[in-house]
Amino acid sequence: MTPNLTYVIVVGVLVAAGVTLLLERSLTRVLMGVILLGNGANMLLLTGGRSGTAPIVGDSPQEEMSDPLPQAMILTAIVITLGMTAFLLALAYRSWHLNGHDEVQDDVEDRRIMDLAERDEGPGDADAGTGDDDDDDDDAKTETERSRTGSVDAGRAG
Repeated sequence: MTPNLTYVIVVGVLVAAGVTLLLERSLTRVLMGVILLGNGANMLLLTGGRSGTAPIVGDSPQEEMSDPLPQAMILTAIVITLGMTAFLLALAYRSWHLNGHDEVQDDVEDRRIMDLAERDEGPGDADAGTGDDDDDDDDAKTETERSRTGSVDAGRAG
């Protein structure tokens, strides 16, 4: 069975638009991206099914019945998309009331960790590839970093 070319183009456009909107910083656009991506997935599942009569035993021969599995998967995808929509709507509403906008801001801690990683693995790193575990860097740690790593290690031991 070959899928209809119109369905394939519509699925491609919906998925492409959904992924593009998911990459935005506004929660409203992310919400629209999730909805478009969910509809694209539903259309993709729809193209995978065989058309025919209702899948009720005894009404028609088995060869003429439609495949009920894609229909069940589409119903499941609709429920998942509805749940994600409700969750993102709640996040956008809460962000709007707290900040006056729904833009997702950079996390300061993530930025700090990314800067540390870039500094450790930069192109000018002298011991890159030597296998040195930076044992001499323990003296340069601040008291705060020692307490953080100590509490993390204590939590792993328990």
